[in-house]
Amino acid sequence: MSTTEHSAQNGSSATAGGTVTSGGTATAVATVDVDRSDPVYRAWLKEAVRKVQADANRSADTHLLRFPLPERWGIDLYLKDESTHPTGSLKHRLARSLFLYGLCNGWIRPDKPVIEASSGSTAVSEAYFAKLVGVPFIAVMPRTTSPEKCRLIEFHGGRCHFVDDSRTMYEESAALAERTGGHYMDQFTYAERATDWRGNNNIAESMYQQLRLERYPEPAWIVATAGTGGTSATIARYVHYMQHDTRICVADPENSCFFDGWTHHDPHATADCGSRIEGIGRPRMEPSFVPGAVDRMMKVPDAASVAAVRALETAIGRKAGGSTGTGLWSAFKIVAEMVGQGRTGSVVTLICDPGDRYLDKYYSDDWLAAQGLDIAPYAAVIESFLATGAWPE
Repeated sequence: MSTTEHSAQNGSSATAGGTVTSGGTATAVATVDVDRSDPVYRAWLKEAVRKVQADANRSADTHLLRFPLPERWGIDLYLKDESTHPTGSLKHRLARSLFLYGLCNGWIRPDKPVIEASSGSTAVSEAYFAKLVGVPFIAVMPRTTSPEKCRLIEFHGGRCHFVDDSRTMYEESAALAERTGGHYMDQFTYAERATDWRGNNNIAESMYQQLRLERYPEPAWIVATAGTGGTSATIARYVHYMQHDTRICVADPENSCFFDGWTHHDPHATADCGSRIEGIGRPRMEPSFVPGAVDRMMKVPDAASVAAVRALETAIGRKAGGSTGTGLWSAFKIVAEMVGQGRTGSVVTLICDPGDRYLDKYYSDDWLAAQGLDIAPYAAVIESFLATGAWPE
């Protein structure tokens, strides 16, 4: 950094960028100039951005799978399989966008930690990108976080920082960033703005590119689920920007406030406890959730979400996490409405992450019993729907 400053003396007066007056004669004064250029940092930044963008070239596009439906219905149901990303979830896209956003804003610096309030897939994906660009990563999480989640974060080079009360995660993350000189990523604030919703290989653009040769290339509905709200915001904004007729449905689990906040136009809505469906549902209306961009919401029982992911495994041989089931249940209901109305078209939802992370939860009858969840009635609804196309009132 270089600074050039001149002082006025001998009864003269001066202002920065103005003139010095002495004896009635005006003379120019030096411009105050602060140059913080740092060639070493800029070289590091250029290389860090290159590495993150190279990862996108290798892994941004994921498969679009078809769920088998009776041909006579004239409806195609697709699942965008985000579990095939290097870190195994939809959050890989979010973490990439957050890192590019933080890097290009000058917030992420060499040797300074990136900190996130997350005990789930976002933390796993952010640990991956932190390791990729060579900065430390710290995930702030409840002490009750499962050992498997901690193992995945640590596998990618991250460190787990525990709090006793999950409600303090945000404040502790910000305080930890302040103490260490690091950057608090704050996914719940920046998720909706870090991704370029106009395109640039976002998830919505990828969907439409993959659908272009299908018989119904413009889906009637896209169904998403909300954790931060960033995915639904990106998809909805892209649809509106590209002037598609597709409508956006957000499926919300039990113990989440998004549905109530959306239906009652209440930005201060809260929920009393955390969601059992990992990765989605929040106890507060997060800044990245954009209610005005959404056409429809459904409140899905947790038992229905579990029944849906088990039906998915039966249909295509793939296990998925509970959030996938929440979206799939809503997609089934929309397809049944289209069948009942005699409409044809396509519907798209997401495989958010793989089911092998949840073998002791959504695929465990003991866990279901301990939670008081009975999936049998919901499994019967799905079985009847797939056979007849009808949905119970």
